[in-house]
Amino acid sequence: MPPCLILDRDGVIIEEEHYLGDPGRVRLIPGVATAIARVNALGWPVVVASNQAGVARGYFSEAQVGEVNGRVAELLSAGGAAIRAWYHCPHHPTEGTGAYRVECACRKPAPGMLLAAARDLGLTLAHGWMVGDKLTDLQAGAWAGCRTWLVRTGYGAGEELKLDPSTMNCAGVADDLPGAIEGILRISSPSWAP
Repeated sequence: MPPCLILDRDGVIIEEEHYLGDPGRVRLIPGVATAIARVNALGWPVVVASNQAGVARGYFSEAQVGEVNGRVAELLSAGGAAIRAWYHCPHHPTEGTGAYRVECACRKPAPGMLLAAARDLGLTLAHGWMVGDKLTDLQAGAWAGCRTWLVRTGYGAGEELKLDPSTMNCAGVADDLPGAIEGILRISSPSWAP
């Protein structure tokens, strides 16, 4: 089984837009499609796991999350890249009302989305990588058994100041996702290196 790459969406694949519910505002971070296509070519499953508390807060619907994901997928596809599966958490523990206002096992830093991806897709998380721009991304990855990488895009530059790599299985920090993928491939098993 090849390693897997699990990515946060906002601030990692696309430019950070505060509570993004409009597909028309999606902008890929430069170089991301080429970097993901490089991992695709190695046969690594690439998965997105994203907190989307804007649903719980009533800013947008789960259908709109799907529309934004669809637009991201279109832009990635135009660059030769593909995402195997998309996971999102619509919950928030203290905001919103109804079924979305709940303590859940999927909202990062909980590892629920990563565990669901492993179950659904047959991934081996011990050989996996979680890349994010927040410490909660890295915590979820570490708790799921993945190695992690922080990017400085999105919220990452500020989060780096609080990072304790020893507690989050963090193998490195990069300016952006292309840099993280370069680092991941450089230290991965030689049999999976390009």
